[in-house]
Amino acid sequence: MNFEYFIVKRLISAKGYKSSISAPIIKIAITAIAIGVVMMLVSFATGLGLQEKIRDKIAAFNGHISISSYDNNSSKVSLTPVSTDQDFYPEFTSVEGIDHVQAVASTFGVIRTEEDFEGIVAKGVGADYKWDYFEEFLTQGRLPNYSENLNDEILISEYLANRLKLKNDDRVATYFMRDDSDLPLQRSFEIVGIYESGFQEFDELYMLTDIRHIQRINRWEEDEIGNFEVFVEDFDELDSKGNEVYENTGSFLDTQTISQKYYSIFEWLSLFDFNMALILGIMILVSGINMITALLVLILERTQMIGMLKGLGAADWSIRKIFLYNAAYLIVLGLFWGNLIGIGLLALQKYFKLIPLDPRTYYVTEVPIYLSWDYILLVNTGTLILCMLMLLIPSVIISKISPVKAIKFD
Repeated sequence: MNFEYFIVKRLISAKGYKSSISAPIIKIAITAIAIGVVMMLVSFATGLGLQEKIRDKIAAFNGHISISSYDNNSSKVSLTPVSTDQDFYPEFTSVEGIDHVQAVASTFGVIRTEEDFEGIVAKGVGADYKWDYFEEFLTQGRLPNYSENLNDEILISEYLANRLKLKNDDRVATYFMRDDSDLPLQRSFEIVGIYESGFQEFDELYMLTDIRHIQRINRWEEDEIGNFEVFVEDFDELDSKGNEVYENTGSFLDTQTISQKYYSIFEWLSLFDFNMALILGIMILVSGINMITALLVLILERTQMIGMLKGLGAADWSIRKIFLYNAAYLIVLGLFWGNLIGIGLLALQKYFKLIPLDPRTYYVTEVPIYLSWDYILLVNTGTLILCMLMLLIPSVIISKISPVKAIKFD
């Protein structure tokens, strides 16, 4: 082992290759691995980040699972009320992995100003509403307080505020239609906060208000709401939890997950999994080919040394290990620089948001970054193991070298 260590140290030393003809090839191999690692890290961080951001934004307006009357299933507004007297409310104890359940109700309305008007969906929420997502979306003002007496506080989007030239603390007139009257019902609300989710499909519609206003507009009882929104602890278990929730609700209620309700968006997001796998495979293949080239150059350049080692009685596998150790060192060197550059670039984007995106196309305003040790270790471990496995084949050439011919080689 000491003899092999001495040879490896000689091979990777400055005099070992930096002054030789293999130096450019080795530098190219290290650079290829570093670039490959950067590409893989960026692919995972942006792909997973985009998936997480978009599904969180959809969940902010819909929950992960919606429980409603069958009449409300395909509508953005509440048509048939549902009683809050349910076994699963306020806590869904019959299904594990449920994080939160909240009662909401929605109805169509029109916000009118002196100069313009906009159609909206007034979403009524109560004291049990999960505001975690909107705390991140909030750009001005504060979140409404619906935990005490009925009030006129509302939260509108920056998109609606700009369209209607509204600002925080303004009062707005909102009109609602009822089935039993030809005349609209007017309500005056005070804007206490403005949000921007970057998801224009929702921003151009939703105004958040006290659920008691919706109940009064629809002439519902205090225990009647439009639907329940359920949040799961692990999004990866959404489909299975959706089935469990369906089985543990009454026969007159229907359930729908956001992946079912927004099927086209989640199908689009699933393409990122294929793209990440494709980039991972291509980058490892390119890195492996470059390392194979570098290893072959090293072997051919040291043919005479290999012949001498064989002449001294060294086994083929012992000599192969010497070159594989050297190749592993070069791979680790490439991984080090790749991680340093890749994680550095991702951190810059995560905290300084240098690269913007068009929200009308990507549903986010900047490139989202998801940093996790899980995929970082996967990229590094996968690259090292697969590259080393690929190098086992070209290292077989060492066993084909004849000691007599190699020593005569000039």
